[in-house]
Amino acid sequence: MLNKRLKKSLQAVLPIVLGVFVLYFVYRDYDFSRIGEVLSHEVAWGWMALSLFFGIMSHVFRGLRWEQTLQPLGEHPKKANCIDAIFISYAANLIIPRMGELTRCGVLNKTDGVNFSKALGTVVTERIIDGVCILLIAAATFLLQMPVFMRFFSETGTKVPSLSYLVSTPWFYVSLFCVVGAAILLYYIIKVFGLPRKVKALVMGIRKGVLSVSKVDNPPLFIGYTILIWICYLLHFYLTFYCFDFSADLGFWAGLVMFVGGTFAVIVPTPNGAGPWHFAVITMMMLYGVTNTDAATFALIVHAIQTLLVIVLGIWGWLRISLQHD
Repeated sequence: MLNKRLKKSLQAVLPIVLGVFVLYFVYRDYDFSRIGEVLSHEVAWGWMALSLFFGIMSHVFRGLRWEQTLQPLGEHPKKANCIDAIFISYAANLIIPRMGELTRCGVLNKTDGVNFSKALGTVVTERIIDGVCILLIAAATFLLQMPVFMRFFSETGTKVPSLSYLVSTPWFYVSLFCVVGAAILLYYIIKVFGLPRKVKALVMGIRKGVLSVSKVDNPPLFIGYTILIWICYLLHFYLTFYCFDFSADLGFWAGLVMFVGGTFAVIVPTPNGAGPWHFAVITMMMLYGVTNTDAATFALIVHAIQTLLVIVLGIWGWLRISLQHD
């Protein structure tokens, strides 16, 4: 019991500690009085409102796409509940990163009786599709804006080894051998001893959920939702450039470069990417001639407002679900 409590506490505390540490490193010499001045006189709130609208719509389209992937599994939750579950999941990620994926499956299980393991399988599929999308966007952006990325890697001290160097190191083959060996061992353990019934049912449910994407009733609609999700993500970030005089003229390509950099930064498990996201955006913004102070101000205000939106939407979704089932 103590170990479980300790593990849960560490899951909640360590991401926050990591985020605070990176934020301290980034903002240790920053004059926070600048925030009040910018918020009072320099922010174009109309552009910020438009940015937040696209942030909301990205969640709405994600909820609609999720509902579509559940239908081939014989699950038919309400569209509104799928959207509210998405709102709640992003808010849950602020408490424990990556907890939102489980939370939203639990929400639909409560509201519509959706099988938890099947729902989790669709989430796994969704994450795979998201990974492919951001890799395609990143690859195109990198090829078109390679000098900017090279400067970023150079100025941050990031080394990008070549593929030939990677496969020539002994550690690559040691790691590969360990992974293959572990996979073979796991296969034979399962083959000899089998899986406990509950675990087997969970695995089968996840498998069905993963395969559900191949059976959606309207593939063009699914693709359309996916494209709209990523367009909304990009606009949610890019339109914030027009909120400040010092970033209004940076242009679309600068926005795309920082969007890609920020997206990879939030992979680090901190609440809403706090810390790593700030570091990536500030560093890249400075490559386009923005001063350190202005870039830091931009990152702090934009991230805080977007995080506040996640909290508000999470509360909204939770209230709707709670009132619906009282």
